[in-house]
Amino acid sequence: MKRLKVGVVGVGHLGKEHARILSGMANVDLVGVADANPNQAEMVAQRCSTRAFANHQALLPLVDAAVVVVPTLHHFMVARDFLGSGVPLLIEKPLANDVSEAEELVALAAANKAVLQVGHIERFNPAFEELQRRPLKPKYVTCERYSGFSGRSIDIGVVLDLMIHDLDLLLSLVRAPVRSVDALGVALLGGHEDMAQARLVFENGCVANLSASRIHPIPARRMTVFGPEGCASVDFGKRHLTLMQPARHLREGRVNVRRMDSAALGLLKAELFTRHLETQELDCNDGDQLTNELLDFVKAVQTKSQPRVDGAMGRDAVALAGQILDSMRQHQWEGEMNGPIGPWDLPRPRGQLFFLPHTGQEAA
Repeated sequence: MKRLKVGVVGVGHLGKEHARILSGMANVDLVGVADANPNQAEMVAQRCSTRAFANHQALLPLVDAAVVVVPTLHHFMVARDFLGSGVPLLIEKPLANDVSEAEELVALAAANKAVLQVGHIERFNPAFEELQRRPLKPKYVTCERYSGFSGRSIDIGVVLDLMIHDLDLLLSLVRAPVRSVDALGVALLGGHEDMAQARLVFENGCVANLSASRIHPIPARRMTVFGPEGCASVDFGKRHLTLMQPARHLREGRVNVRRMDSAALGLLKAELFTRHLETQELDCNDGDQLTNELLDFVKAVQTKSQPRVDGAMGRDAVALAGQILDSMRQHQWEGEMNGPIGPWDLPRPRGQLFFLPHTGQEAA
């Protein structure tokens, strides 16, 4: 099989890692990288032994496929040029800035028979892959995704920046339409929303609560899934999966705490998470997620097969994000239309929560 000629558009914080990995693949020829910052493009090109370009148009006629890692606001413009020429694409998440742009890109890829993959990298997290191999039917899911402020991705809010990961994961697990969305958010730094909460109810009865923040002091990426089979907790950062299932005597209803004396209750308490609720801890550290995502893309292009996260899946995540943002903008903080509404119009604070130590003065 001939080497695939690939280019990377946007080689900043994440794009340079795409370029690095692609440059080392045996069946790939990294023919160039493009970036609006010529110095950045040249630096990455030198590290990866390839050519630097000032824009994606110059790279377009040289490639068999491309990876787009530009800011989200530019995804549509760049992707349209490649897909319109039938060039397969891997576009970093989210697929587009809104569902109308996402729909057009999916349609354009289909019309030109071009592979379209979306970079929802958590699908390649080995802990999540292990979860998907388990016979767990989600009925209640909690998702927490927190990070500190990075200064990147400020062209979008935390829903499209961070929560979008969990929306894609949820849709892949639950596999049912969403019946209702209730959300709220806060734009603390003056741009898009920086914190968001959402509650989703699916047509099959599953309920999901999601929380995301990009101004959090302690980073976290966690998901817990409850179902009739038991419970699974994924720590995406540690790539760790915790499984818990009721022992057979619990499933058969042979335990009744109301009939137990104090000694039996004490024994139950001591053995709850060993004999009664069986647990298994799994460290899932096989492989690099970004490498596996790129391998999936290269394979899809070379074999003309469907990637793990195709354009339609990326579009569905963007559509659900749009529903959350719509609900967030309509949230009535005081429960009335003439009061503060949405992430930018918050209720007036009652006062200062605390004073600076030893000064008695309000914090600036």
